[in-house]
Amino acid sequence: MIVVEQVGPLATIQDLGRPGWFDSGVGPSGAADRSSLRLANRLVGNPEGHAAIEVLLGGLALRAEEHATFAVTGAPAPAAVDGTPVGHASVLELEAGQVLRLGYASVGLRSYVAVRGGVDVPPVLGSRSRDTMSGLGPEPLAKRDRLPIGPSPRTLPTVEFAPVAEPPAGLVAVHALLGPRDDWFTDAAALFDGVWEISTDTDRIGARLERRTGPPLTRKDKAELPTEGVTLGSIQAPPSGQPVVFLADHPITGGYPVVAVIIDADVDAVAQARPGQPVRFVRAVSGQDPTGHA
Repeated sequence: MIVVEQVGPLATIQDLGRPGWFDSGVGPSGAADRSSLRLANRLVGNPEGHAAIEVLLGGLALRAEEHATFAVTGAPAPAAVDGTPVGHASVLELEAGQVLRLGYASVGLRSYVAVRGGVDVPPVLGSRSRDTMSGLGPEPLAKRDRLPIGPSPRTLPTVEFAPVAEPPAGLVAVHALLGPRDDWFTDAAALFDGVWEISTDTDRIGARLERRTGPPLTRKDKAELPTEGVTLGSIQAPPSGQPVVFLADHPITGGYPVVAVIIDADVDAVAQARPGQPVRFVRAVSGQDPTGHA
C-alpha cells in the first residue's frame, strides 16, 4: 500500500483512459499529459498504460508501507525522500516508512508519480482514470487514503534517469489544422495571428484562451450548431470569442463551432501550460494528424 500523507490543489489517479465508450456517452479521459505518464511508467519498468498519480502543481506526499519503486515526471516539482532531495525523471527506491514529498513546480502544470506495479484501484469501464467531468473512476486523492500497488511486472527498469526537457516557461507553439467549422467565422485564420494566453479558467476539461495580442476571433453567426462530436484537441469557440482547447476530460459532443483542431503531438504541451502563459498557433503542415484518434 501507499499512504497519502498530504495533497496539494488536486491529485487524481490516471492511466491512458477508457476509449471505446463514445456510443454510451463516455469520453476517454486519462492522463492530460500522456507522454509524461508513459515516461514515468517506463522508468519503473511498468507497461506504459499502468495507472499513476497526476498531481496539479505539486504538494503531494506519499508514504510507502513496504519497499517500492517510484518515478516523478512531467512538471518538475522538487522531490525529496525523507527530506533528502532526489532527481526528477529518475528511479526512486523507497523503503518501508519512507515518505516521498513533492514541492510546487515553477514551470509546467502537472506532474506524474508512477509506482512499480501501478496503482491498483478497481477499474471502471476498463480504466482506472478519474474523469472529472462525468465523475467516473476513483475519487480525487485525500489525506489518509491508502492506495494498493499492483503486482510487479516482469520487466525491469532499464535506466536510472531520463534527461527530458522541462515544459517551456515562455511561449508555447501549438500546431493546428483549421476546421471543421472554420466557415462559421469571419476570418478563421485570425487564430494564427498574434498571441493568446491561457486563462485562469482552465482544468482537465479544457484550457480557455484570452487574447494577448492580435485580432479577435469573430463568429459570423451567434447561433448554436446542432450537437456534434468533438475530439481531444478541438478548439471550440463560444459566442464570447474566447476559444477553449479541449483536454482529457472534454465532453464528447458540443453545440459551438470548432474552428480548428490541435495535432495530437501538441496536446500534451497545452495540458502543461499554466494560466497566463502565452500560446501561439501555427498552421500544421499537410499530412500531420490532427487528432491521432479514430
